[in-house]
Amino acid sequence: MPNTVGNFRITEFLRLPAEAIVGAVVLLAMPRRPRVITAASIGAFLGALTVLNLLDMGFVEFLGRHFNVVLDWVLLDDAQSYISDAIGTTGSIAVTLLVILLTLLLPIGTALACVRLSNLLARNNTVATKATLIAGTVWITCMSLGLSIGGVPIASDHTAGVVKVHLRRASDTFRDEAAFEKFAKNDPFAKTPGDQLVPDLRGKDVIFTFIESYGRSAIEDPDISPGVDKTLADSNQALTDAGFAAKSGWLTSATFGGNSWLGHSTFLSGLWINNQQRYNTLVNSDRLTLPEVFRRTGDWRTVGVMPGVQKGWPEWKFYGLEKNYTSKDLGYQGPKFSWSTMPDQYTLEAFQRMEHGKKSAKPLMSEIILTSSHQPWAPLPTTVPQDQLGDGSVFNSIQKAGKDPKDVLYDGTAAKQEYGKSIQYSITSLIDWLTRYGTDDTVLVFLGDHQPMSRVSGSNASRDVPVSVVAKDPKILDKITDWNWTDGIRPADDAPVWKMSAFRDKFLTAYGSTPHP
Repeated sequence: MPNTVGNFRITEFLRLPAEAIVGAVVLLAMPRRPRVITAASIGAFLGALTVLNLLDMGFVEFLGRHFNVVLDWVLLDDAQSYISDAIGTTGSIAVTLLVILLTLLLPIGTALACVRLSNLLARNNTVATKATLIAGTVWITCMSLGLSIGGVPIASDHTAGVVKVHLRRASDTFRDEAAFEKFAKNDPFAKTPGDQLVPDLRGKDVIFTFIESYGRSAIEDPDISPGVDKTLADSNQALTDAGFAAKSGWLTSATFGGNSWLGHSTFLSGLWINNQQRYNTLVNSDRLTLPEVFRRTGDWRTVGVMPGVQKGWPEWKFYGLEKNYTSKDLGYQGPKFSWSTMPDQYTLEAFQRMEHGKKSAKPLMSEIILTSSHQPWAPLPTTVPQDQLGDGSVFNSIQKAGKDPKDVLYDGTAAKQEYGKSIQYSITSLIDWLTRYGTDDTVLVFLGDHQPMSRVSGSNASRDVPVSVVAKDPKILDKITDWNWTDGIRPADDAPVWKMSAFRDKFLTAYGSTPHP
């Protein structure tokens, strides 16, 4: 059985597996009791491996990577919550029960099937022995001659190969933990005094904003880009009219299709956080993050605005946030839009009302996560008149009139269309907010956290996301001239591409920070 949806074709099941031939030889040589136990064990193992193959399919389809047997079990809880938001509680319970039954019944069914086959071998020992010898000869011949069907080799050791890959991945994971923990301690700005951190940004309101799933595909995929490019062009003009300028480039995200916190932590920490183990190591370390940099100076108030956080999230203290607003803190009384707890337009207005619009003795350093472009991209919010936002109840009729998530998520064409619309909405909401409330001292850095799932971005899509720095003060953009980024908020196709983990140090250096490792 293949472990990717793209390889799920009939030729994959026409292979002659070496493991089956070896298994037959072993079972034929055993007396009854050991044979039955061995057959049941082999069958249960094959059933468990089939479950792993199905998990691999799901992870490749949604996250663009294979399942890690050491790290990824914790993500199944997030998957259940996502399904609940996308198709409702009843549907989520039904899917969860189906998954549990499948996980239990597959190993049991394959164990019983292997015991039955072993009994057939024993009852027909002579014929089975000859057939096994013939199968072995055919396998060796096909392997020697390189025979294949539809490009798939007839002689196969696929199952052993899958097991080997999982074992190697697990081994690499354990080795990586120790190496990463040591590497994370080498921070060039760890001991930099506060007065030597970002001195060229003193007095500025600095805002780091992540746009969910805003990836390179939104700008370059011909099925998505026309609408997004028009929105970017219109937004560029609006920024120019308001006195702002911008420069943009590309960052290669540490994640794909989901697990947004890995992208956030990579960007903010300057470390490559591409799995949950690294994330756990990071948040239990003393690594200097961008919010902590600003907090350490003593010259900024640091706040987070995270409408996607619906449970306890103690990590906000690690990041250096003095105040963190989660979904329940923003006063929203409107409907959820599938996974997204509130529209981006409301999130930004709440930030303005609760923090940015208030007089303060210190400028703000803010981290804002916009969620309206989170899959399944249905139903989607639309922009409403600013004076009608209120507590968000105005979105009730918009949400009810929206599309059903099930009609979008599993239809590739519809998913692309609605994804593009969601990115247009998020960018419009952010730029509208900036042109309305931004000042001469506003510095906005906004970027995508990762590409959308492969159903939208494609199976061979890069992990690149756009990143832009926007400001009115020309000195801010002058500091990053040597980055060779594109003017405006639409990066050119050939604009520089950095790993997302490189941004922190480049940003700190550009704005005058002095390394003290």
